Amino acid sequence: MDSRLSGEGTVVRRRRVCSACRRRFTTYERIEEELPIVIKKDGRRAPYDRAKVIAGLRRACEKRPVSIEVIEQVADRVEAAVIAAGSREVQSAFIGATVMNELHAIDQVAYVRFASVYRSFKDIDEFTREVEELTRLRGVLALESAAPKEPKDES
Repeated sequence: MDSRLSGEGTVVRRRRVCSACRRRFTTYERIEEELPIVIKKDGRRAPYDRAKVIAGLRRACEKRPVSIEVIEQVADRVEAAVIAAGSREVQSAFIGATVMNELHAIDQVAYVRFASVYRSFKDIDEFTREVEELTRLRGVLALESAAPKEPKDES
């Protein structure tokens, strides 16, 4: 029925109709690229799995105002970063740091949730320091955005 590019031009979305039952459904076609092997913290190696990234994002964003579309977009950007690294192997720490950077910009609660699992805080003091740093950064950003802008000299 209909085909169009979605995402950043890397996915083709097709609306289809079943010829037998006449029900409509959507398919997504994605280019299969050779994704690198992920080196885990304990040294094990496993294939990159987008579903694991999405599952981690969903857990972090549970009961938060983050849509599944935003989660999918974050997963797209993480996968693009993994591919852009250009290596046949990538450390799981790289993937985790990329996810944390994305969450930091989207939802601070989801960021702290993900960080608490990813960074394996040893005690409440480590967790508190992370929250305090996030609060400090929020204050700095608020001050920067509230500061009056210098008018441009248009001469």
